[in-house]
Amino acid sequence: MSHLDRRQALKLLTALGAGGFVAACGADGDPETGDPVSDVPVKIGLVAPQTGGYKPIGDEIVNGFQLFLDLNGRRLGGHPAELLIVDEGETPEAGRTAVEGLLQQDVLALTGVANSSVMLGIRDVVEQARVPLIGSDASPSTMQGVVYIWRTSYVNDEPGRALGPYVADQVSSAGRVAMIAPDYPAGRDAVTGFREGFGASDPRISSPVIWTTFNTSPGRDFFASDIAQLRALNPEAVFCFYAGDAAVEFIKQLRAAGYRKVVYAPGFLTEGTVLDELGRDAENIFTALNYSADINNAANRRFASSYRKSHGSSPTTYAMASYDAAQVLDKAIRLVGDDLNPQQVNLALGRVGQIDSPRGPWQFNQPRTPQQMWYLREVRRDGQVLSNVLITELATLG
Repeated sequence: MSHLDRRQALKLLTALGAGGFVAACGADGDPETGDPVSDVPVKIGLVAPQTGGYKPIGDEIVNGFQLFLDLNGRRLGGHPAELLIVDEGETPEAGRTAVEGLLQQDVLALTGVANSSVMLGIRDVVEQARVPLIGSDASPSTMQGVVYIWRTSYVNDEPGRALGPYVADQVSSAGRVAMIAPDYPAGRDAVTGFREGFGASDPRISSPVIWTTFNTSPGRDFFASDIAQLRALNPEAVFCFYAGDAAVEFIKQLRAAGYRKVVYAPGFLTEGTVLDELGRDAENIFTALNYSADINNAANRRFASSYRKSHGSSPTTYAMASYDAAQVLDKAIRLVGDDLNPQQVNLALGRVGQIDSPRGPWQFNQPRTPQQMWYLREVRRDGQVLSNVLITELATLG
């Protein structure tokens, strides 16, 4: 009979339930779950805006990942986790510099990324480095054929595709929907998805799209000429795509120009601190998103209550997707076991299966994005506070 090497012996003894003997041999187990733990740390690089107009989104991305670590002993897959946070910046060049710096520090995996232009700009760097990136926000539809880039968020055209059929049912037969969005990859994806969902040949959306200049920190008169063009169409409803400071300025300027009718948008329009800054200007806005803080399931009750306790505010989709990115990495690292390297983690990401998420259960599809439910939300008062209140389910996409 041949001798077993130490690793084989440990696996055999673990399978037999000999936890005490395994621990004596140097492999500890989690006292609650029995899962193996290690003293070998893992480095994870998190790329998120730390300055500029997308900083609030970056803060949410950081908060979500940190929350998972806080709730799980600061470990991923049984290993102590070292989280290296770098500023994404506002350009593809800045994003590439941030990613290259993390790769030089031998990170096991990357996560984060808020700006779709940055995501496209770092694609080749990530693929050539063969280090997995679990993106938790930006997800351009043109990101196809990747091997090392996964996303726990969505594809940029999906919120529009989910929302389009609902809006088509709400607008009168003689009504018109005006479409306005920034001219950059995420804005173009959002409009394309909405057109497809609404009906691309429907005459109610036949007017040309009003494209605005992409700017994460627009000034008070930035949208004046664009809104004048929109108002001239006399639309029954508006579909738009903005986030962060740009969302605040667009809605404030739209309302100041006298438009008080309904606004439809991907949910980023009213996420995070935007509602606090808009106040009553946020009323009569309906959005489609893959998450609402009032989803009633066990995973969200734990996540949302812990987030509110830590930060004094409700979590956003940015925080939720980053929390799930940590959860996905935790499962993948655990699946790899001892032979831990970026390529093995990437292979394991294809085997993590269904994720018990605050948004509801989801799993990766073949393009490495989630197959998930999309929800309709309306800005309403929840007590004294304006909230994105879940109205109904729209569609499962992915």
